[in-house]
Amino acid sequence: MDLNRMKELHNYFHDELVNNTMPFWMNHATDREYGGFTTFLDRKGEILSTDKPMWVMGRITWLLARLYNELEKREQWLELAKHGVDFIKKYGFDGDGRMFYAVTRDGRPLRKRRYLFTETFGVIALAEYARASGDLESLELAKKLMDLIQDHYRKPGRLEPKIITETLQTRGHSMAMIRINTLQVLRDADPEGMYDEQINQAIDDVFTYFVKPDRKALLETVGANGEYLGQIPEGRCVNPGHIIETAWFIMEEGRYRNDTGLIKKAVPLLDWALEIGWDSKYGGLFSFVDIEGKQPVQLEWDMKLWWPHNEAIYGTFLAYALTNEKRYEDWFEKILDWSIQRFPDKQYCEWIGYLHRDGSMALDLKGNYFKGPFHIPRQQLYCHLLLKKMIDKAV
Repeated sequence: MDLNRMKELHNYFHDELVNNTMPFWMNHATDREYGGFTTFLDRKGEILSTDKPMWVMGRITWLLARLYNELEKREQWLELAKHGVDFIKKYGFDGDGRMFYAVTRDGRPLRKRRYLFTETFGVIALAEYARASGDLESLELAKKLMDLIQDHYRKPGRLEPKIITETLQTRGHSMAMIRINTLQVLRDADPEGMYDEQINQAIDDVFTYFVKPDRKALLETVGANGEYLGQIPEGRCVNPGHIIETAWFIMEEGRYRNDTGLIKKAVPLLDWALEIGWDSKYGGLFSFVDIEGKQPVQLEWDMKLWWPHNEAIYGTFLAYALTNEKRYEDWFEKILDWSIQRFPDKQYCEWIGYLHRDGSMALDLKGNYFKGPFHIPRQQLYCHLLLKKMIDKAV
């Protein structure tokens, strides 16, 4: 990639982040009356639901603190990060130390799930804010919450099983994946902590149980010992977005450690996801694919969602930066071009999140229980920061 293109992209990602994505969320989501953020928004930014998904609360809080730590010391970002942390601390936790999945606008408990994803986003919110503010109480709470996550993960039966275990025992990829990044964020905030071994274990879990080189796939669901469950749709399912996200988490760990072997181990995952996930007819990434070529059971399997494309934009660009292989530059340009032709909302800012297979709009909302200020601004921030390093090295 020539220097002029790098500079163009560097400016593009920065402008989209600070003048488009962030103003939308800060202007429309900040709840000055009850605290925290109302992130369930329509296309214009008007509230669709006053309920507050606590895991989205964790994500936006992490983002604001991350911007302060990595991009610019804007007091508004730090103040809003504290605004989110205060709400999380006051209303986010149940008596058993776990977190609520959703609360009402004024913080009353609404829903609690058996999954631990809300807790992982609570960790990164508290840890990143502690790094930005020096608040040791938030750091200690993040560490305590991470210990709870690890304890529940290591001890089967601590959480209600999804299926009857006497009949079938399964293992899901998502928790192995998210633990890698959660621990990476906690390590940034707590450099004296002993996190490398825990990150190693999470990465080992990915490759031990879910990566199947003979099938060129990273599976979402396997048996308790990594067995292929081809007799059920869940066992044949791959999620291209999750694979790409896992790949760049591991590539980032390789970059952090200056470990080229770890990077080389991760990039085939990216290759497999792009090979099986790219829609050769309409372009864009499928949401789910059956690796045996059968009909996926998820009704949204062929939809083009915002988040896998954001993961693919950064994942391919990081792979290019780390390997200097032109095919990753080509993939990056291809996915970026496809995405910015279809997702950005030129009238009301931010991105449309849900497209039909052909790229036409399916839903025009900007936030719900899943979509919020996370994948888009993270991609924009990380691409901008990586480009800055590349430009500095080039000149």
